[in-house]
Amino acid sequence: MIDPRAVAGRVTGGLLRTVTPGGPLVTHSLIAACVLVFAISPLSGLRRVHGGTDAVLASQAGYFERWGVIPSELWEGSGHALLTPLTALFVHGSWLHLLGNMLFLYVFGAMAEERMGRAGFTFFYVISGYLALMAYAAAHAASDQTLVGASGSISAVLGAFLYLFPRARVTSLFPFLFFLPLRFPAWIVLVFWFVLQWLAVQGAGNGGPGVAYLSHVVGFALGFLYAWGRYRRTDRVKAPAAATEGERQP
Repeated sequence: MIDPRAVAGRVTGGLLRTVTPGGPLVTHSLIAACVLVFAISPLSGLRRVHGGTDAVLASQAGYFERWGVIPSELWEGSGHALLTPLTALFVHGSWLHLLGNMLFLYVFGAMAEERMGRAGFTFFYVISGYLALMAYAAAHAASDQTLVGASGSISAVLGAFLYLFPRARVTSLFPFLFFLPLRFPAWIVLVFWFVLQWLAVQGAGNGGPGVAYLSHVVGFALGFLYAWGRYRRTDRVKAPAAATEGERQP
């Protein structure tokens, strides 16, 4: 959540930069699209499926197979399979999955979009998410388990945010501290999050996919490297950036 006191402008490279009129349109549009797609899906519970529990489960499985990434099918080269890393970015497995991803996109996406511009942010979000899902599918090429969610793209946004706004401050709730809200520089929170994802990847072993931690790690690295390559010749935000607020770790 952007601090209202900083809406008039931001300090970037020593210059005051005016916030884009209309706000973070792409970020809000992506959130709206993901919520809408989930709401009309058989996962939301809002769409009535006739035939009892078996029919509901069959409808959900068919939905995942149509729009999600199936690693074992991806490398067959069919046009539909190659499009699924794009469609999967808008598909989520539960309300909790959706809300967790959208929270982090809302908190970190706005400032990243403002820095990159709407067109640049859209390209960055889609391509990084596609590549993160492809990397996960390559690492589990024989798997028949469907992969869905915007986590790869959002992880890339976090990585870019870390490079672009290293001194921004975020408020997080830590379960092991009884959900006490604590305020930290963004770089501490995001590096801590990345380390957790990396440790989860190591702990996953060779047992096949579960939570797609690898796509989180790949997305984060892609986002950081993209921001470094694109903006290293220009100043990052040196002054304390506008405050952002997060509710929990992804």
